[in-house]
Amino acid sequence: MAIIKVHDKSFDIYLPEEKIQQRIKELAADINRDYKGRRPLFIAILNGSFMFASDLFKYLDIEAELCFIKLASYKGMKSSGNVVTSIGLEDDLFGKDVIIVEDIVDTGKTLHNFLPKLIHQQPKSMKIATLLHKSEATEFPLTLDYVGFDIPNKFVVGYGLDYDGLGRNWKEIYQVV
Repeated sequence: MAIIKVHDKSFDIYLPEEKIQQRIKELAADINRDYKGRRPLFIAILNGSFMFASDLFKYLDIEAELCFIKLASYKGMKSSGNVVTSIGLEDDLFGKDVIIVEDIVDTGKTLHNFLPKLIHQQPKSMKIATLLHKSEATEFPLTLDYVGFDIPNKFVVGYGLDYDGLGRNWKEIYQVV
């Protein structure tokens, strides 16, 4: 396995592209089944979820809408503790089925702070789909409805996830060594 370097850190491959794509197909099949005859609105959280959202959408055969919102709490390899909304949600959520698309849930603080803003708009239903979940790092209780992989509490890059802006473009997910 190849070790790659990003800034001052070394990373080793953790999830190969084929395994990621297979799991996304499985999640899409679950969503297709659960939302048959409905038209959910997917809210993908930028920047990290753009690849996951794109690939998930390719495997959906239901009618669905997609929008993006930018939330951020990371600086370098650690959460800043503050959730910043950079691009707001323009869609009206009243009476809609909503699925939030996240790249990774670790402490859960970002979603914990964001969900009340969505609930206030009275959607018909709200679910969360995340590619990665660091269950041992979770501090804020959340119900994650569609989880790709439960991973250890180690820093990861690739497939949309970055380390200070680099590494998002890799097809695989790498873990810090």
